[in-house]
Amino acid sequence: MHELGIVFYIIKDVKQAALENAVSKVSGVVMNIGEVSTIVPDYLQDCWRWAADKEDLLRGAELKIHTIPAVTYCEDCHKEYGTVEHGKVCPYCGSEQTYLLRGNEVEIKEIEVPNQ
Repeated sequence: MHELGIVFYIIKDVKQAALENAVSKVSGVVMNIGEVSTIVPDYLQDCWRWAADKEDLLRGAELKIHTIPAVTYCEDCHKEYGTVEHGKVCPYCGSEQTYLLRGNEVEIKEIEVPNQ
């Protein structure tokens, strides 16, 4: 389960941003997670709850996950299509000259703080 390691990196980055912005409490972290990123959202949530509650700054903070759909681009017909539904072979022209445009992201979108 690599989700725990990812959570430790998220916490490190959030703590650094909080320090740089004089934030003493975080109420939520919003993540963009690509559909084919290899992250299992439920595992990430479980790891987050366990690790975040060990930090005063993050205790009780919610982890919100936005799933970014995987989209592939075909170099031959110049069309985009859903990666999960069709894989590497373009459904429009049958070409394998394709590459992933988006859908493997793992990024912090925003950090939420309580109203002061």
